[in-house]
Amino acid sequence: MALLNKLVVPTEGTHNEHSVKDVLGTSRESQVFTPEWKNYEKILFRFFFIYFSLQVIPLDWKYYRDLISLDWFSLHFGNFFYLAHYTPRFFSNVPVFEDWLVTGAIAIAGAIVWGLADQRRREYNKLYYWLRVALRYRLAAALLAYGFIKFFPMQMPLPSLSNLNTHYGDIADWKVFSMSTGIVPGYESFLGLVEISAALLLLYRKTASIGAFIIIPFTGNVILSNLAYEGGEYVYGSLLASFAIFLLAYDVPRLISLTSQEKITSPPRFKPSFADDSIRNARIILKSVFVFVFVVLYAFRTYASYSEDIYQYPNSKGLAGASGIYTVTQFSINGKELPPSATDPLRWKDVVFEKWATLSIRSNSPVVPQIATTEEIFTDNDDRIYEFSGTTSRHYYTYRIDSAQHVLTLKNRNSHHAADQFTLKYERPANDQIVLSGINAQNDSLRVVLHRIDKKYLLQEAAKQGRRRGLKL
Repeated sequence: MALLNKLVVPTEGTHNEHSVKDVLGTSRESQVFTPEWKNYEKILFRFFFIYFSLQVIPLDWKYYRDLISLDWFSLHFGNFFYLAHYTPRFFSNVPVFEDWLVTGAIAIAGAIVWGLADQRRREYNKLYYWLRVALRYRLAAALLAYGFIKFFPMQMPLPSLSNLNTHYGDIADWKVFSMSTGIVPGYESFLGLVEISAALLLLYRKTASIGAFIIIPFTGNVILSNLAYEGGEYVYGSLLASFAIFLLAYDVPRLISLTSQEKITSPPRFKPSFADDSIRNARIILKSVFVFVFVVLYAFRTYASYSEDIYQYPNSKGLAGASGIYTVTQFSINGKELPPSATDPLRWKDVVFEKWATLSIRSNSPVVPQIATTEEIFTDNDDRIYEFSGTTSRHYYTYRIDSAQHVLTLKNRNSHHAADQFTLKYERPANDQIVLSGINAQNDSLRVVLHRIDKKYLLQEAAKQGRRRGLKL
């Protein structure tokens, strides 16, 4: 802890009248006495400075390529999210702990070279200050990126009709957790508000430790949840927690001295001088740009998406008036009608039409699940796989509508079943009935009669009647 509390305020009587006048006429940097750091403190600082600099400063040329290629006049909130989500990755597109080992090895080598070339340095107070500044803003950007997609509840949205009609045992653990949070939008918004508040506290030096203190248990809970439910964000969450721990550690010695030892404790007094107006103005401009981009503009873009297009689900329009779950009353294949069966791999059990252009079919046909455990924000409908990732027992199809010919062209959305494509004609003899006929991907002729079920869902009824009142189903 000694590394984190090197600044000592001089006591009264240590200067004569002339020296006091000199002190008052200089910058804030020289108003405090800075003792020489111990050798091990300088060694540790060199390592942490290089290590965290590599974690914070993007060194991947593709990052800057993507940054330059952005259309700044029609930005999507996902552009801001990925700008704030950078981490050095050496092995895959998904962060892994092995990346930390590589970064640590580079930091050790760099610290050795730095130490040999800079043996006379007494202390690194200025560099320590600027390292904390970089970590504060990097952590704030990450918290804002996740905070707003929770505050406007999109990261874990309400379950789709297909999800609500999938057996619990056919849903992956991480998807269960996501849907369990998504059914309480108010709670998800509160979680986002905590992240946003902590991020705003990090933007100011005097409240940075409070923000770090808040985010350590919050991010710790995210890490444990991802480990328990087999999510994929525990590595990135651990990285953010390490930033917060390092920031909070700066004030830990003073907090212990004040609260546990009950001693008179001076606040940190070190602050680099900004005597040059150009430097002072540049600092204000850069901070203002950060706040405008990651708070104001990002919040506006996120709210716009929440109002018009929740990114987890496709935004293409589905068959008008068809949304709902349908039981399969008749199923004929190659002219032969198949009766309902719990084991038949061919016969459909039920069909769900979503409000968007997704049709899901529950049957005994095996499903190779597609996994998407890390947070991704896509604008292309074909890339939005949240609704069917982490589930089995249902095949999900996107479809195009030819309303003139009454034809649906279906394509299995799961990349493991990409060859499953076919075309069906549809008839609608009644509002609650749909008849599908055509040739499937195996060149078998199909005729399927569907009847919509007037099914009530507890979530929807609770929203209508109020959670505190008795539900009438």
